[in-house]
Amino acid sequence: MFDFSIVTQWFDAFLRQTLGLGDFWSILIECVLVGVAILVGYALLAIVLIFMERKVCAYFQCRLGPMRVGPWGLLQVFADVFKMLIKEIFFVDRADKFLYAVAPLLVIIGSVGAFSFLPWNKGATILDFNVGIFLLTAVSSIGILGIFLAGWGSNNKYSVVSAMRSAVQLISYEMSLCLCLITAVILTGTMQMSGIVEAQTGPFKWLICQGHIPALIAFFTFLIAGNAEANRGPFDMAEAESELTAGHHTEYSGMGFGFFYLAEFLNLFITAGIAATVFLGGWAPLNIGIEAFDTVMNYIPGIVWFLGKAFALVWILMWIKWTFPRLRIDQILSLEWKYLMPLSLFNLVLMTVVVALGLYIK
Repeated sequence: MFDFSIVTQWFDAFLRQTLGLGDFWSILIECVLVGVAILVGYALLAIVLIFMERKVCAYFQCRLGPMRVGPWGLLQVFADVFKMLIKEIFFVDRADKFLYAVAPLLVIIGSVGAFSFLPWNKGATILDFNVGIFLLTAVSSIGILGIFLAGWGSNNKYSVVSAMRSAVQLISYEMSLCLCLITAVILTGTMQMSGIVEAQTGPFKWLICQGHIPALIAFFTFLIAGNAEANRGPFDMAEAESELTAGHHTEYSGMGFGFFYLAEFLNLFITAGIAATVFLGGWAPLNIGIEAFDTVMNYIPGIVWFLGKAFALVWILMWIKWTFPRLRIDQILSLEWKYLMPLSLFNLVLMTVVVALGLYIK
């Protein structure tokens, strides 16, 4: 499998040795290019996910979805982006202008920050610290603060109710989410994203295979909790249109609303990407111990494996949204504190026993 670090090392040597740039300018150029790549990838994935959401929703409701703008409605998302860019950005009377303005920025910063931890290919992990899982959960939590400030700063009673629902829901489900990731860390022995993927390379080495029952429990629990973290149905009580209009972003227009909209879809992909990385091997190919089959699988680029797994999980999460009815807020919290949380704690102990006794696939 191609190692992308060959390209990055060549480019670094090109800047330092061929062009004769010092450490400062070399690092500055590399950081700028990486930042541009993150933002371009973030925007492109948002366009794909919005279009995919509309078509998947239409499929489950036995209709066609957007069809008028461009062939098969492909340009509908671009028309919506253009409309959002030219809409007037206004401030609400008697709102806290500072909190109102900074909330969308916090939401998008948390989303982009978490997006930067995803390992796209071997040697192509942008933020790859030895405590990557810890930092990932910390950075992603910034979005919760943005959501709460958006509701509080809008001076709208419906937005405040939505913000309080969001805060209690997201903080609650982060407990199960983190416990599932800790379960995976116990099995792989590392919190580094690239290390977690490397631990899953080889025949039947994906975590759901080598960790069997406790890994499967952690995987499905992670998908449920991640769906709630992304404010997706059936856990979208914070944005219940029938009673709260648009929830915490009711009073936002233009790109203020656009940041919330982008972050929601990218948080869906981030959830799927983390699940694909931690439990399904990330960019690691499917190997079953048959040399001919494994050789063919190894020729498929790692980014194809990662995107294929991530989008498969995105489709499953969209399927769940358009199948199950919205839960009440008391049902959402009961599911977490009465079922998922005890299950995650039990599963953490179970995985510890499995690893201590060497009962996993080595």
